[in-house]
Amino acid sequence: MSSYELDEAKPGVVQEVKVTTSSGINLDQENGDMNLTERGKLSEKDYASKVQDEATLAVFGKKQQLKRRFKSLSSVGLTCGLMLTWEVVLFTLQFGLQNGGPAGLIYGFLAAWSGAMLQALVMAEMASMIPLAGGPFNWVAILSPPWCKKFLSYLAGWLTVICWQAFVAETCYTVASLIQGLLILNYPDYDPKLWQATLLFYAIALFGVFINTYLGRLLPRIEAMMLILYILGFIGVLIPIVYLSPHTPADKVFTTFQNLGGWDSMGLSFFVGWITSVSSFVGNDGADHIDQPGVESHTFQHLVLNLIQWHPRLFYDGSSFVWYPGYRRRYSIKHWVPFHGDVSDCIRVKKGANALIIVITGVNVFSVSSVLATASRTLWAFSRENGLPFSHLLVKVDPKTRLPINAIIGTLIINVLLALISVGSYTAFGAFYSVVLAAYQSSFLLAASVMLAKD
Repeated sequence: MSSYELDEAKPGVVQEVKVTTSSGINLDQENGDMNLTERGKLSEKDYASKVQDEATLAVFGKKQQLKRRFKSLSSVGLTCGLMLTWEVVLFTLQFGLQNGGPAGLIYGFLAAWSGAMLQALVMAEMASMIPLAGGPFNWVAILSPPWCKKFLSYLAGWLTVICWQAFVAETCYTVASLIQGLLILNYPDYDPKLWQATLLFYAIALFGVFINTYLGRLLPRIEAMMLILYILGFIGVLIPIVYLSPHTPADKVFTTFQNLGGWDSMGLSFFVGWITSVSSFVGNDGADHIDQPGVESHTFQHLVLNLIQWHPRLFYDGSSFVWYPGYRRRYSIKHWVPFHGDVSDCIRVKKGANALIIVITGVNVFSVSSVLATASRTLWAFSRENGLPFSHLLVKVDPKTRLPINAIIGTLIINVLLALISVGSYTAFGAFYSVVLAAYQSSFLLAASVMLAKD
């Protein structure tokens, strides 16, 4: 750890922070020549922010290795790309409609959103206190009692890494399934194969790597553009579906529970289908893993991001109850991606349905870059603590671009291997989803419990 001290306070003078690392090196002395060069390249505001970042990191015994590129707008775009609320609910709607029904989805969504808001508050508090890339395992390491901090932080680190790596796999697999569903819609004779989905998985993952490496410096701008596409895509897809689809009476929407999965009780069926609502709030801390320190005003950021997700999810859930009156028929036949056929039924014009599905697929394709960026930074951050095999390789940062290239390539290799699971069974998608949810919530629960115990 590093130590720091403040000069004696003087009226009207900003106190100087003298930061010394654990090896006894003064941060200002070490970076003196570099700071003179940086001062000429950066604006006064950016330079002051950089100095503050270095001082903050030195307090926790870290050095600034990654360049902060994300601002508030690009961070919102990144988080929207990670969470993919209205896009994901279309793909996972089948679980909620089969298990719980329309009423189960409504009340399950309200419960999930309430919990996500409380979760965001806790994460915002921890991120504002400990603004380090990697999130939960850093929070646990600093807040845990000395006798158990190594074990708990190691556990939290592995849970976080597993969560985000599986998140990449789940996102790529989702996009691959969307593309195959689009082919089925236009070519009824097309027979989708699992190995074809795996090859699409690889192509999509390589696209994400391309954006994070060759276009890495432009990633914040890409994420800001993605925010615009996210909002316009939502409006462009929602209005035709709500306006053109057949309507279900409101009393059936708010009072109809279904157990089409054959579970022993309606309560069990409801919780199985709850994955549709809960999955839409995974990743609201994604921006905290990108830069070190993270984006300013963490509490405000997390609250706003969750409120942004609230309205699209609510409207889309409501519209889904309206335009899914025939979902029993859809699930009684073999269909790769059920909502493709339902969109076609609602629009009644194949070209129009294709346009909407292409928009949805396009947003999901670009979301891969967001998820891969967060997963690679998390992998890099935990490697910095020597918590992973080959940490000495994964922790290296390209000196020219200040990007964790090795961690990005490592994320690609891990997901190339994970994709092989999907060759044997379609249930691999459900497995990826389950791993993401379990690991994400477990790492948060561990960090929150440690903070609660410390207080």
